[in-house]
Parts: sequence; structure tokens; C-alpha cells
Amino acid sequence: MRWTVQGEPTATRTDAPLALADLLRVAPGEPMFTYDEVHTAEHGRLRQTHRTYVPFSVMVGTPYEETAPPPAPALFGALEAAGYQLHWVEHLRTRMPMPDEATTLRLAEGVPLFQVLRVTLNQDERPPALEEFKIPGDDLEMTYRTSPQQVPHT
Repeated sequence: MRWTVQGEPTATRTDAPLALADLLRVAPGEPMFTYDEVHTAEHGRLRQTHRTYVPFSVMVGTPYEETAPPPAPALFGALEAAGYQLHWVEHLRTRMPMPDEATTLRLAEGVPLFQVLRVTLNQDERPPALEEFKIPGDDLEMTYRTSPQQVPHT
């Protein structure tokens, strides 16, 4: 399925929410950039939201120390150009949507929300960013490609 971004990302300055601060390894309330987008597919019938969180503290020592970094996916190219070697870990869950989420996603009564938290990690396992996707969960199929990881022997 191909998703189309509807409009330009909305950039805001916010504080790290308690629920995500641990995944970002920052203190709750730490200042951060956020970028919000709505994506559509199937001629606008399907909708998903995408929010990217970037803590101010991880931009220290990068070209974005004094200015806002670009939104994802350009963010990842910018971080790699700054010397980061990136990889990702995803946390998946379903839940019932809040009223504003149901409205934004145009969910019918009783339709669950599928939430993906994609944590970007650098070569030191430090997370410079976190993406949150919210997708209708009533008719969802996801396919992943995985590969074996080498586990160190002790």
C-alpha cells in the first residue's frame, strides 16, 4: 500500500511525554521537536497519523544544535550525514482510540487503533528520534522482513 502525505508536516516544540520519555531515554518534560503528518491511501479512504519526536538534547553536536532538524524521513539522512549509524526497534500495540484520534482517523464506533512506536537508535544504542504511527486496526495486515542477529557468547 502506498501512503500519501497530506500537506506539509506541522512542526511544534513540546515536552517529552511521560509515556515516551523512557523509550527516548530522556527525562519526562525534556524539550523536543515534534512533526505531525496525516497520510492517506486508497484515494483518501484510509488514514494514518505520523508523529516524529526529536529531543533537543540529541541534536547537541550536530548541525541542528541551533536550528530545527528536518522531519522524517529526511531526518534520518541528516543524522547519517552527521555520522550516526542508525537502526530501528518497533513496539506494536492495539488499543481503543481517544475521541480526537477516532475523529482524525475517521474510525467507526468500536474500531480499535493500531499504534506503532518506532525508536531510532544510533551505534551507541542511544535514541535520537521516535516515530509514532496510529492506524485503523479493524482490517490490518502487516508484513515484516527480519534477519537473524548474532548473539554474543559469554
